[in-house]
Amino acid sequence: MASFPMVPLSSNNNRVKTMRKLARRAFRTEQREFLADGPKAVEAALGVDGCVIEVFATTEATGHHHGLQAAAASAGIGWRLVEDRAMATLSDAVNPQGVVARCRFIDRPAGHVLAGDPHLVAICADVRDPGNAGTVIRTADAAGADAVLLAGNSVDAYNPKTVRATVGSLFHLPLALEPDPARAVHQAREAGLVVLAADGSGELDLDAAEDQGLLARPTAWLFGNEAWGLPEELAALADHRVRIPIHGKAESLNLATAAAVCLYASARARRRA
Repeated sequence: MASFPMVPLSSNNNRVKTMRKLARRAFRTEQREFLADGPKAVEAALGVDGCVIEVFATTEATGHHHGLQAAAASAGIGWRLVEDRAMATLSDAVNPQGVVARCRFIDRPAGHVLAGDPHLVAICADVRDPGNAGTVIRTADAAGADAVLLAGNSVDAYNPKTVRATVGSLFHLPLALEPDPARAVHQAREAGLVVLAADGSGELDLDAAEDQGLLARPTAWLFGNEAWGLPEELAALADHRVRIPIHGKAESLNLATAAAVCLYASARARRRA
């Protein structure tokens, strides 16, 4: 068993103070570390070799999560008891669940995550909302996607709200951060993927794309910003612009919902092929 202090660390402890700084993006980037908050996230992080550095937990949470403690111990990862007040400073959740893991960054270059003949990939260009980004990652995981690329000026993948919104999926599939969205599209095409831009004014209807067998092909879905969608010059790089049919009076779908519809349409088409 990995050892841990018998006396819980207070919020004034230097180790806790250092971990608290990981709430700031600049410090996360400098250290290439972040916090995974909650038992589901910690469990998923422990499943990635070399990701978790140490785990912080309250006495109560430790009593509820013997399996997590055992998993940490078997990997030689320290389990640090902290006071409830200290835990509250490490978690930005309204109701902290009492367990947080200090983790190493897990993103890899786009060329690496696109290697090995991927069949389904999500590319998010300039997605700014952490909840949306996290939900797209979670949806891509659920749909059986091979990777997610956050491109351009997208939200920090390691933002606490993004990590929490993935509900552990951040640790389930490869992630790449690509500063240039156009390069992300070119890399996807070089990997043998058909690039489909999710575009409300696209020339091709999603149902028609499925009927034509397009969705059964290895595909990279390109999603744009929540407010203004995809820039014209970026959408033009896609092989096709695909619109989701709106059968009711709604003007459009939000990003996370549109991503779910598109990714699952591709997953369904692939399994039917």
